[in-house]
Formats: sequence, structure tokens, C-alpha cells
Amino acid sequence: VWRQGLLLHLSQVTVGLLAFISVILWIGNCCLLFPLAGPSPAESQHTKVIFNLSDEGASGWSATQEHSEHGCMNFTIVSPANAVIGRYKLKLQIDSGNKFSSVLLGHFVLLFNPWCPNDDVYMANEKDRQEYVLNDSGIIFHGVEKYIQQEAWNYGQFEEDILDISLAILDRSLNHRKDPSIDVSNRNNPIYVSRVISAMVNSNDEKGVVEGKWNGKYRSGTNPLHWSGSVTILRKWYRRRYKPVRYGQCWVFAGVMCTVLRSLGIPTRVITNFNSAHDRNINLSIDKYIDISGKTLHLTEDSVWNFHVWNESWFIRRDLGSFYDGWQVLDATPQEVSKGIFQCGPASTKAIKEGDVNLDYDSSFVFAAVNADCVTWIHYSNKRKERIYSNTRKIGKFISTKAVGTNSRVDVTDNYKYPEGSLKERQVYKKALKLLGVSSTGRRTKVTRRRRRFSVARRQNMTVPTGKPTVSGKLNLDASPVIGQDILLTLSLRNLITDFKTIKVKLSASAVLYTRKPKTEILQWSRSIQLGSEEVKEIPFKISYSQYKNALMDDRKILVTALCEVRQGNSLLMEKDILLQDPFLTIKVFGPTVVHKAANVQVTFTNPLSETVTDCVLRAEGSGLLKEQLQIKYVNHSSTIEFEIIPYKSGTRQLQVDLVSNHFSDIKGFVMLDVTLVQ
Repeated sequence: VWRQGLLLHLSQVTVGLLAFISVILWIGNCCLLFPLAGPSPAESQHTKVIFNLSDEGASGWSATQEHSEHGCMNFTIVSPANAVIGRYKLKLQIDSGNKFSSVLLGHFVLLFNPWCPNDDVYMANEKDRQEYVLNDSGIIFHGVEKYIQQEAWNYGQFEEDILDISLAILDRSLNHRKDPSIDVSNRNNPIYVSRVISAMVNSNDEKGVVEGKWNGKYRSGTNPLHWSGSVTILRKWYRRRYKPVRYGQCWVFAGVMCTVLRSLGIPTRVITNFNSAHDRNINLSIDKYIDISGKTLHLTEDSVWNFHVWNESWFIRRDLGSFYDGWQVLDATPQEVSKGIFQCGPASTKAIKEGDVNLDYDSSFVFAAVNADCVTWIHYSNKRKERIYSNTRKIGKFISTKAVGTNSRVDVTDNYKYPEGSLKERQVYKKALKLLGVSSTGRRTKVTRRRRRFSVARRQNMTVPTGKPTVSGKLNLDASPVIGQDILLTLSLRNLITDFKTIKVKLSASAVLYTRKPKTEILQWSRSIQLGSEEVKEIPFKISYSQYKNALMDDRKILVTALCEVRQGNSLLMEKDILLQDPFLTIKVFGPTVVHKAANVQVTFTNPLSETVTDCVLRAEGSGLLKEQLQIKYVNHSSTIEFEIIPYKSGTRQLQVDLVSNHFSDIKGFVMLDVTLVQ
């Protein structure tokens, strides 16, 4: 067993020494030697441990001899709760006075232990431990705030070779290459380990796992939407000698990081933040500029994504104090540089909620992602712009994660901020501004996260309204939008005063990425609308399938913008994020699912298009069900595909299916299976 490697948590283990009792073992003084597998192990750096039997060394390690029988000696070995995690060599060292020898017994891997009360990652609730450490599948939420979708993800942290890959990720970090001994000695600290992993999951600075891409062109790799789990990605990186896997976006980075951290014993979950701000200059204001026709202008690097996915890991913060213990935000998506490389976190959710944006690590960036104010300007010229929209409540909506024990959505927004619009929420916001160096006069002298000085900048007071509105309006969908069908909308305008009003409406629609970056214009029109005293008018319009089918990106998102210019009044801007629904997949598994017995799976989909769908590829995966991702090329026109699975692990299992064709970027579905042992 030892020669093949033994997986340990930081807990008590019984070691069987398969050797005949000899005079040397009994006459001499025996001790166990634990050098951590790696470069130049040393006791001073906690990467080498030597201690005698039947005592506890200064390092906290101990070994006692248990009852021996059948020519074997048994030892119980106990590690300290703060031991360095990683791969160890186990040797028995024998000193008989005039003879010194040692025997290599094998290797084992030591992990963080959320079951141990003295471990920094200790989690008291057993159901939480089952979910955040042992569950090898999960749900990632995405979409738009008004239409939240769920996607199954195969974490697979216990699949063959995944732990080896996780350790290889640590060994290829910049820190390890600069000073391997110091790097390994710091691996007893989940703060350090999780931060290294956040840098290594992306490939921007190191030979990391995933290369990000957001421009919609993925021919030289895999479309990020086509991934359904971490195992395939991690194995591809490992088998190709650490060449970054193309391509990923935020949910891919988060899914992979969740796998790696869970495999190392750190409780971790995936979080989705809807209307997520990317505040490049950390002034807690997202400025958007449009031209007089309502088109977005790229005059700022700030942006608001429909959603953004990151991770939370559970551990204590000895560097900050016990108040900040608990869930810590980590983000592997390469958005901003932190201390010279693309990494983010760990940032305490409690620090974010209290506006403590000066605390390590990168709490200001995460605070802005969930709390920044939004301001929209009409840009007339370099010398003239008009502020037409200000919203303090738009950012950080429906912050979501998978529930413990079920696939339902849990809203964790309250963990990140006080109720929107409350006095406490505004007080925290002002506190954060002050800590970031944005004074009440609007002058900013520095940005903490980047640790570099900027030129003094003037920050407008974004929360004061530009004036009392005279017209209000809404953009409404008349029906749930389904791909292949026309999109029906209504623009509703209301005159709020008794005076007659003339409104010039400029309406546009564009295909966008989930980052809300416009890619292709679909339609644009303008017209004048007359409103009498307190009159309400509804203007129906549609976006036909023929208009959007060739413009639509793989994200299946359309942004509709209506800019209303009111004569002798304030301009009005309305936006509508539209997510087109894909066809549904129906997955049926026939017969009982039993370990090592084949089960037939039938996948059925309905084509909503008036044209034939061809060149289909079906991908299926699931930990405990399929050892490798299954791919089936499917050229028939039937709507049913069948394949076979042979489960190899018992328990609750998740089977993910993804259907890709020339008309659909991906159609995903999943089914939960209870796999039993052979009777």
C-alpha cells in the first residue's frame, strides 16, 4: 500500500510495517523520518521531521508502537494540525549504537483537514463538509439577473491522478520556481496555498492551467461554453506537459479552482455575482458612455458583466483577526494584477461587507464588484457630456451558490453587503471611499490594490440626481424569448406632468457577450412620440429571427437600448438584457444503475428551428460514471441519441450532457443518479 501512495487527512493513521522482527529493531533506538518530498527538505522549514517512537517531537509529530502480531510491527502516527501539506516520504531510521540505517517504507500525501478542530480549515457542520469538500459535482449559476440559469459541473476531485495534478500545479508556480524551499514550507497555510492556486489556474503569468479568451473566436481551442467539468481540463494540461488549455472564461476558472482546492482539503464553493462590476481604477464608480444614438462608446475600461463567477474557501485569517474568519473570496479569472501577477484573494467576505477595503488580499476589487455605483453619460463631444442615469443599486444582484445537499440556488448577497438603499449600506460605501483615498471633495490620491500612485483625479458626485424626471419608461418582453423565434417587446412611456411632451426615441439592439460588450448591431430605428398630459403610450416592436440569427454570439445574449430625448427635460435611458432560451434536453437512464454494470442512456432534444440541425456532437461526462469524457459525432437528423455508461463508483452521481451543432453553441442538461453496489 505504501509503495503505491496512501492518501491521508491530518488525522490519526495506523502504519503496518511489513518486516520480520529483528534484533536490530528491538535493541537499537528507532525513530520515524518524514522528509517532505521536494527540494532540500529541512527541519527548520518544517519540510523534514524526525522524532522518536512513543513521544511527541517539537514539531508536533508523534508515533507510538501498537500491538504487533504475525511478525509485523504496527505504529500509529499523528501529525500536527499545522503541518505542511503535500507528498511525504516515510522512512524508518534505526540506530543500534555502532550501526545506523534507514528503510524507505513508502510515500503518503498530507492534506488540510476540515474535520480537525485545530486545523485552519476546520468546518464544524458535517453536512457542510460533505458538500464543500466531498461532493465531486455541483451547479454553477449564470444568465442574467431576471433569468438565472443553472449548469452542472463535474469537479471530480477524487478522480484518478487529480490530486497529483493539484500538487503539480503548486510545484509550477512562480513562488516555487523562485525559492522552492520557502514555497513548500509555506504550504501549511491555506491563505498562501489558495492565493497561489488563484494565480496558477489562469495562464497569464505562469504555466497555468487555463488560457482565457473573450472575443468569441475559439477555433484554435475549445469554446469555453463546451466545458462541463474540471477533470478533462486538468488532465489535458498535465498530459500536454503543462501547456495552457484553450479556452476558459470565468465559470471555467472557478470550476477548475474549486476542484483543486477541494482535492487539497480546503472547503470551497462556487459563487455567481449578477451585474458584476469590473472597476479598473477602483473608484467605486462604473462610468458608461453612449453616443446620441444610444450606442456604447469605449471611452472607459470600466464594465458591468451580466454575471461573474468566483470562489469562496473556508478558513481562518490569522493575519487579520478572528472577526474575518470564514468564507474568503478567491478569483482565478485574470482581470487585474495584484502584487505583480494576475491573482485575486483571499478576501474575507466580512471585510467586504464592512467596507474594510484596505485589508489583504484584494478586498477593494471584490468590494467594487458587488457595490460600485453605475453612471451613464451621453457623450456629445470631448467638451460636452450629459449624465442621464445614476444607479446605486444595480451592481451585485442575486449573489448565488448551490445549496448544501440539493441543487437549488441559495442567495448569499447578505454575506457581501447590507440591504441596498439602507443607511448602513451607504455608510459602508462612504467608509470604503475614504479608505481608498477618495475624499469628500472628490480628490483621489492613490489606489490601494495596485499600490501605485495615480495623478490626482476629480470624482463626480454620482449619486445626486440630475433633476426631477418628467417622463418615465420601461422596456418589457411580451414573452419568454426562445432561440429560433421572433422577440416581441413593448416600450412603455409615461408623461409624469400635465404639460404636452415630445420625445425622440432612438432604439437599438446588439448581440453582446456576457461581459455586455457589443459585437454586432441587429437593428436601429428612431421616431418621435407625442405624449399628452400624464398620458401613457405603449410602442410594440419586434426583433425577428431573420434579423438576429446571423448576429447572435454563442452567449445567446442581446442588449436592447432605448434612448429617449425629452424636449425641455432630462433624457431617459432604458436597457434590456435578453437571454435566448436554448432547446431542452431530456435525459433518460434505463434500468437500475449498479457499479460495474452497463446502463443505457437516451438523450432527446427538440429542434425549435425551421431548418434542419446537422453536424451534432454529443459530449457526456460524470465522476463515477465515465472515466473519460465521451464524445459522439452524430450526423442523423433524428432527435434521439443513445449511449452506454458503466458506473465505477457508488453513491449519488451527476451525469452531464452537452449537445453542440452548427446551429447551437451548446445545449446542456444533467441528471442525478443513485448508483448502488453489486448485490
